Amino acid sequence: MGMSPKRLVVVGGVAGGASAAARARRLCENCQIIIFERGPHVSFANCGLPYFVGGEIAEQDELLVQTPGSLKTRFNLDVRVNTEVLSIDRQARRVKVRESSGREYEEHYDALVLSTGASPLKPPIPGIDRQNHFTVRNIPDVEKIMNWSRGCERCRAVVVGGGYIGLEMAEQLRHRNFRVTVVEALPQVMAPLDPEMAAWLHAELRANNVDLHLNDPVAAFEAPTAAEPARASIVVLKSGRRLPADSVILGLGVKPEVGLAKNAGLEIGQRGGIRVNEHLQTNDPRIWAVGDAIEVRDVVTGQWSLIPLAGPANRQGRIVADNIFGRPRRYDGTLGTAILRLFKLSAGCTGANEKCLQKAGRAYHALHLHPNSHAGYYPGAEPIALKILFAPDTGRLLGAQAVGRDGVDKRIDVLATALKAGMTMNDLAELELAYAPPYGSAKDPVNLAGMAAQNVLAGDVRLAHWHELPVGDAVLLDVRRADERAQSFIPGSVHIPLDQLRFRLNELPRDKEIIVHCLSGQRSYYACRVLSQYGFRCRNLTGSYRTWQAVKS
Repeated sequence: MGMSPKRLVVVGGVAGGASAAARARRLCENCQIIIFERGPHVSFANCGLPYFVGGEIAEQDELLVQTPGSLKTRFNLDVRVNTEVLSIDRQARRVKVRESSGREYEEHYDALVLSTGASPLKPPIPGIDRQNHFTVRNIPDVEKIMNWSRGCERCRAVVVGGGYIGLEMAEQLRHRNFRVTVVEALPQVMAPLDPEMAAWLHAELRANNVDLHLNDPVAAFEAPTAAEPARASIVVLKSGRRLPADSVILGLGVKPEVGLAKNAGLEIGQRGGIRVNEHLQTNDPRIWAVGDAIEVRDVVTGQWSLIPLAGPANRQGRIVADNIFGRPRRYDGTLGTAILRLFKLSAGCTGANEKCLQKAGRAYHALHLHPNSHAGYYPGAEPIALKILFAPDTGRLLGAQAVGRDGVDKRIDVLATALKAGMTMNDLAELELAYAPPYGSAKDPVNLAGMAAQNVLAGDVRLAHWHELPVGDAVLLDVRRADERAQSFIPGSVHIPLDQLRFRLNELPRDKEIIVHCLSGQRSYYACRVLSQYGFRCRNLTGSYRTWQAVKS
């Protein structure tokens, strides 16, 4: 580290490579900095690609963050687009490159940064490369989609994969009035969310006339038979269902581009990404790597992970440049903080989900609540489905997920900051956050999450979860008002409104556990406090009816 190289070579631009090169120039005015980019654009907003397809971003040029010319003018960077790095000679410290014209040559480096990114997954499904099958990774990809869509009226698009890109593309194609189907091999969309949180997205897709096929992977892409509609493809699912498609959007995720690194003898981790140390250095002390191509440490579990996000890649580029030019800095891992807009819903997450914690063997408590986005008496308040995961011994925050129509981004950002700082649930309860009726509540949802967790940690209440119902011979008690219960209720539950509970305790058995629920979990917590102090064994159904209904509907 700290070699003050005369020549820095960066392979790949976009978030990681471009930020590394720009930061390097700010640290060293006299060194030569070369960026090789295989594609035609060195710095573009790949996260904005779906919104260009849908027309929310009107002009393609708006996706270009920087051009070779602007990078040359402002930072004196030698940017060579349409130029692929073919190999690395580590001993001679040279890279072999090939221009789009076919000309090949070599360049020397003193320090090398690999920002080779990730490529769309294209598993060996029969017919996957048929006409009008598109990936969404770069500007040429969306140009192909736009060219197809211009001549298509109310065409039918099948989106394969329910991750970020798949759902964003489904939303944007619906905005253009296409008929859209989403196919997902897993039982839920958005794998970073736990199932009961993803259920809100399933309902939103269906409410916006998106056909949704879950737990049903694609078996093949075929030409239509004579008896089927004339389409570009028939998407054949494992169940046997055949979906006609004028186009197919492949949103099956990405895999790290590690061929260059692997052929150069750089270490590749078990997850398939380039293995780097805490300074983002490979096993070659003159080569660093950043972005979607590398494995990172999960901050919560400590395990190696692949987390392809633009924010971490940008920060990694800055850290790498500092390390190269004598300012030692560590990259402490990735939280996986992310957010998605799906029609009128936002879904965000940070830190670990239940699946990750179970895989890592970590003990945890899970807590659901449904606070309003701002003061309930101020117009426009919307409930937020909020899930908090925390350590049962220390109370330390481990992860959070939120879904709602308003206020999700603010809460996830606060919780991501708390997670980075190693805060506990006591800390969340005591955070002093900005409050005025249009923006929040005197007890912000983050505060309420901390307070609810304090009740669990103090032993004031025990929790039951939606997936546990029914619980043996336990009594399920509904403490909502009569008018709420008249609309719908959990089968098998008995009804005693909270305000009548103290006067009707004799209706409840003392030899059975009582699982209490209301609409969101607050009134049922009050009921649990009453029951426990009168000697009943009880648990509060966390998230209560709203969480149960989201999963069961």
